[in-house]
Amino acid sequence: MLAFTLRRAVQALGVMFAVGIIAFSMFRFAGDPVNQIVSIDTSAAERAIVRKSLGLDDPVPVQFARYFADAAQFKFGVSYQFRQPVSALLMERMPATLELAICATVFAMVFGILMGVYSALKRDTVLAKLFQAVSLVGISLPTFLIGILLIYLFAVTLGWLPSFGRGEVVKLGWWTTGLLTLSGLKALIMPSITLGLFQMTLIMRLVRAEMLEVLRTDYIRFARARGLTTRAIHFGHALKNTLIPVITVAGLQFGSVIAFSIITETVFQWPGMGLLFVQAVQNVDIPIMAAYLLMVSLIFVTINLVVDILYTVVDPRLRSTVGRAS
Repeated sequence: MLAFTLRRAVQALGVMFAVGIIAFSMFRFAGDPVNQIVSIDTSAAERAIVRKSLGLDDPVPVQFARYFADAAQFKFGVSYQFRQPVSALLMERMPATLELAICATVFAMVFGILMGVYSALKRDTVLAKLFQAVSLVGISLPTFLIGILLIYLFAVTLGWLPSFGRGEVVKLGWWTTGLLTLSGLKALIMPSITLGLFQMTLIMRLVRAEMLEVLRTDYIRFARARGLTTRAIHFGHALKNTLIPVITVAGLQFGSVIAFSIITETVFQWPGMGLLFVQAVQNVDIPIMAAYLLMVSLIFVTINLVVDILYTVVDPRLRSTVGRAS
């Protein structure tokens, strides 16, 4: 198990190194950073001073080594647009994005599993067919359209929920949360549903398919022959084995939620890292763009590593396979 974890950790470091090269190339070769910092009437001598202060006169290997060393310490330079350290900007926006992603994932997991189990056990009922129709809508409609429709219905027509912003937040050290205020909770509802709807429908369909497959296995027939109750068979045996692949999908989808929260944050003007990235693209703020790429990659790699380890813990067949491979 330890050897398996170490191998996965080394592979994760290799992926981060490759992403670091891409991020550095974006930072180094996507235009001249000096042009984004100085004004048009800046003299050539002043431009040379700025270039030297940024270390752009050094050889490319030296620049890459310095960039990677700084990135390992979460130092990503200074934003051209905001004139602030990029790491400080990301830390300021990170609580909003993580709070939105966690709420969207919880919404997707809870309702996706419940709807998937019900659709598998009661697949001929009207409600199960309605859940199937909802899943098709959730997969087919683009995220921005879902957000606009929710805004039109609940903010413009009914006036129940705010159409943009994060509402009132409470500071807990460096962390800010809207979960402790009424306006913050109301502002979180529509973005969470918009961001989590696709994941919810994906999990629902996966749980339904896996549940139907597990219910046809021999050990479920043996459990029925032993006289176990239907509740024990469905939730003690079938659901437990159904959730094994769901762990992998849910973990990967959490990374996707963070990475692709850009659209949701733009639609609802949610002050998170996704909206910051969109503003950076509009203003060619390369340090923020490169830092966002590294941060999202780190989240994906970490989640993949954790999911791989959890998978071996949950599934005894994988534990035996890993043990033989080690």
